[in-house]
Amino acid sequence: MLAAMRVPAEEAIYAPEFPPKLDWLGVAFLRMSQLIGQHAVLIEFWDFARVNSLRTMPYMKGWHSRYGDSGLRVIGVHSPAYSFGSDRDTVARAVERLEVPYAVCLDPDFAVWREFGNRGWPARYLFDRRGLLRYYHYGEGDYVECELAIQDLLREIEPELELPEPLDPIRPEDRPGAEMTAQTADVALPAERERLELVRSWLDGPDYIEAEDAGAGATARFTAGSAWAVLSGAGVDEPGLYETDGTVVAEHPGLRVHGFQFTPLPPPVPS
Repeated sequence: MLAAMRVPAEEAIYAPEFPPKLDWLGVAFLRMSQLIGQHAVLIEFWDFARVNSLRTMPYMKGWHSRYGDSGLRVIGVHSPAYSFGSDRDTVARAVERLEVPYAVCLDPDFAVWREFGNRGWPARYLFDRRGLLRYYHYGEGDYVECELAIQDLLREIEPELELPEPLDPIRPEDRPGAEMTAQTADVALPAERERLELVRSWLDGPDYIEAEDAGAGATARFTAGSAWAVLSGAGVDEPGLYETDGTVVAEHPGLRVHGFQFTPLPPPVPS
């Protein structure tokens, strides 16, 4: 579900505190109580194995770079969509590989997720220096409006602050008002294995299907901009996303397919 909203300060929705004893990457730890009074805080729930999280990341990095010295604190909350994402070292390698420059809170048991009543990946929450929620967004998109909201909160900290124009859209579908074409829904496994064309034997796991022998294949038919398989297990250097034409073939027994994800089709070109 996609949703975005500016939240009036008078609604008085305060930022939840981060639960204690969570692991962090990039910092020892952070507390909202330390940030209130000095910073606007942008929190994004994400997962390195969800393609829509990776598509929003250039904007998160851009805002961190543009506004970090002007009072914005960007925090990523990594809540894993797949079992392998609960492993600290696996996430740490992904954060290093993706060159994430801001602090990342590890939320393997969804403690932060529950505090926020979060609904999915990615999700953005923007708080002012008093800790009041002023903007939120679920899903991709709404980047210009989010950046304008960031700028408004920074001007509340420093009224004379000179700020740039919002970042240019990275993709045609990121443009405000872009008309999107319906795409194939993501495939979650093993619950939706009937949506795949399977060759040879695949065994059901908690959140994957596993190839019983080499040569086992799984194909997802799709209408989308691109297709990505979520893989782990035998023959995979690092668990996560791998772009595909819709077909995965196991080179070794033990390959695990957790699902397929799809990106939006570019909007039609005006005639």
